This record gives sequence, C-alpha cells and structure tokens, in this order.
Amino acid sequence: MNDAPLQCEPRDAMEISEDEPKTLSEHPFREAVLAELHARPFLPLDAPRRVYHYAFATDHEAAAADREAIGALALAHGVLAPDPGARFHYFIFGDWRLRWEQHSEFTTYSWSTGVGADIPFAHADPFKAGEISFKPPGVLIVATQLCVVDGARSVEELASYFNSQSLCVVCVEDRDAQVLTDFAVDAYGFTRMLIRGKALPRFEAGRLAQRVLEIETYRTMALLGLPLARQVSPQLANMERELSGITEALNEAHDMRVNYLLLKRLSDLLASGQALSTRTAFRFDASRAYRALVKNRLSQLQERREGQYVTISDFLNARLDPAIETCNAVEARQTRFSAQVERATDLMRTGITLEMERQNSALLEEMNRRTRLQMRLNRIVQGITIAGLAYFLTGLFSFVAKGLKAAGALPPQVSADLVAALAMPIAVLIAIAFMARVHRLSREAAEEEHLD
Repeated sequence: MNDAPLQCEPRDAMEISEDEPKTLSEHPFREAVLAELHARPFLPLDAPRRVYHYAFATDHEAAAADREAIGALALAHGVLAPDPGARFHYFIFGDWRLRWEQHSEFTTYSWSTGVGADIPFAHADPFKAGEISFKPPGVLIVATQLCVVDGARSVEELASYFNSQSLCVVCVEDRDAQVLTDFAVDAYGFTRMLIRGKALPRFEAGRLAQRVLEIETYRTMALLGLPLARQVSPQLANMERELSGITEALNEAHDMRVNYLLLKRLSDLLASGQALSTRTAFRFDASRAYRALVKNRLSQLQERREGQYVTISDFLNARLDPAIETCNAVEARQTRFSAQVERATDLMRTGITLEMERQNSALLEEMNRRTRLQMRLNRIVQGITIAGLAYFLTGLFSFVAKGLKAAGALPPQVSADLVAALAMPIAVLIAIAFMARVHRLSREAAEEEHLD
C-alpha cells in the first residue's frame, strides 16, 4: 500500500469561474435590516437652539398622503424630496431645519432654528406666527418646545420657566449637561423642555435632544391606553353584572324555553366581550411597548439627581406605571370575563344536552310502548283476518255443496250443511297458511331492502 499523501491538482481558473456562481443570493430583508441601523441618525445641534417637535396620529392612508405632502413641501422650497420608501428625511429650509420621521402609527415633525433662540421660550408658536408652514398629516398627539442653551445661566434661573410643583431636573452626560422639564402644557399647547450644557459637543447635544423628545413622545403614546381603559371599564362592569344575573337565573331555570333564552343572552354577551377585547388589545399592547421604549430611553439618558429636584424617572414611574397597570387590570378583567362566559355557556349547553337526552329517552320509551301496542293490535287484526277469511271460504264451500246436492252428486244422507261444517277446519287451515305466506313474503321484502 502506498502511504504517500494524496495531492489534489488545482482546477483551471476558467473552469472554476464557469462552474461556481458569480454572485451570492441575498435574503430579501437583508437590505432593510442593514438600513434600519442607520435609518434615524442623531443630528447635530448648536446652542442656542429652539426646537418644536410635533407628533401626529397617522394610519396607512394618512401616512401615504403625508408622504405626498412632504414631497410637495420639499419641491416648493427647491430641496430634495424623500425617497419613495424612506421613513426619515432631513430638510434645510433657510434658517430652519426639519427632521421628518414616520412610525407605525404616528409621524413626527421636528423643526429647529438658531434664530431668536437666545431667550428660552420667547417664541411661543412658530406655526401660528407663520415662521414655519406645513400640512399636518393627522390629529396632534405631541407638541413639545425644546430649548438648548449654554451654561451661562444657572439651573435656578432656568427653573423659573417651569412649574415648580412638577419640575424635573437631572444631570446627564457626566454632569456636563442638565435637562429641565415639568411635563406640563403651557398656554400655547406645548410641553416645555430645556437642555443646559457647558461646551456640549454638537453631536452630543443632538443625541441628547433626540432622546428627551423620544421620552416625551413615547410616554404620551403609552398613556393613550389609559383613557380607553377608563372608557371600557363601565361597559365591562355592566357586562359582568349581566353575567351574574344570567348565572343566578340559570340556577333557578327548569324550563327548556327559558334555558334557550338564557343561552342566547350568553352568546350575545360572549360576542360583546370578544368585540371589546378586540377593540382594546392593540392599544394595551402598544402602551406596554411604548412604556418599554420610555424605560430604554431613560436608561440611555443615564440621569443623575440634581440637588433637591425630582428626576424624570421618578416622575414618570409615579404616573406612567399606574396607568399601564390600569390597562393591564382591565385587560385581565376582560380575559377573566370571557373565561367565565365560556364556562357558563358550557354548563348551560351541558344542561340542555342532558335535558334533551332525557326527553329523547322518554320519547323512545313512548315509541317502544306504542310499537308494542301496535304489535298487539296487529295480532288481533291478524286473528280477525284469519276468522274472516275462514268464514268466506266456508261460505264458498257451502255454495259448492249445495250445487253438488242439487246435482245428486252427494249421497242422500249427506246434506249440504254437513259438507260446509266439515269444510270449516279446512278453510281455517287455508286461511292460516295464506297469512303465513303473506308474513314470509313481507319479511323477505324487508330483508332485501335492508329494513329491520
């Protein structure tokens, strides 16, 4: 045996290029997945800066209309419009900057400028003042005015722009910046936020501004489930009371008609409960998802307490978490209610089934009794039929005997009546044989038709 190692001769380069594929087959979602990591970049901000952040509720149709409107806005200002499939775009309109972004159920417009930004909140509403102009894509959910200032002013001086009872102040970015907000709506419909930074880099300022705006947007979206939970709670309470009444009536009902009416009410109640759950399921799930995003943004903020002020996390946890728990409680009530209705329906159906089986059993017993009675009547009729047939045959024999007697065919001592009397047993036997044949033919016909 030759123990020398095998040597593989290299294939010709032309042969490899012809046999092996020249391109790699990509997953259809690969491009979208890779692009998602860079779809919403942080944009640099210079202090001082004033930012007006709007969020509008948009469904699929509103989002498509908004995409056309934002393209028309870009065309009117002579700038590049977003790509057809883009969900983010950055515009420069003279002194103003616009950050446009589409999400699953809302669209945001973030306008910013450095003009007139020296004094915080000096320009209340640029949309009404005509500083900016755009077509709102839907109903307004969030309106926030964010001011970015340098560190020349103290935190105590800047705190005067906010409500002291709900003011939150935190240190971020290794104590080089502070974020102030009270989450309260001012006279112009804006919630106010302020970022104070000492030599804060432009990209750090942009990232920090984006995070606090996302916190405000996501916490508002998370709280949308609370009004719905409060709205459906009375309906759910009424349905629970109705279920209790049906359950009590079920214990007292012994009539099939009443049971059917109760079952119909339970079916309607179950349908109403399912419709209510379907109506609230998405909103409650979305509220939990948005709360998770708020938690994520707060953890990225890495906030630290500033003096005696409340942190943003403490403020939101005290108000956001109870709202989400209310939604969870209502959802749990809906689930429990549906389970109770299904159990009550199953119990009622079981009772109705047992009652129907009892009635069917009684009906079968009655049918069996009537069948037995019918069989007895048939036997009586058969006996009468045999007697009638024998009587008819005897009459025929009597006519024959009288004819034979008149013809002299019978001996003088034998009368026609005697012959008829002697023929009666024969007539009975013939009648019995005839009925037996009729029964046999009927049985054979039933067997051929596979009848019992």
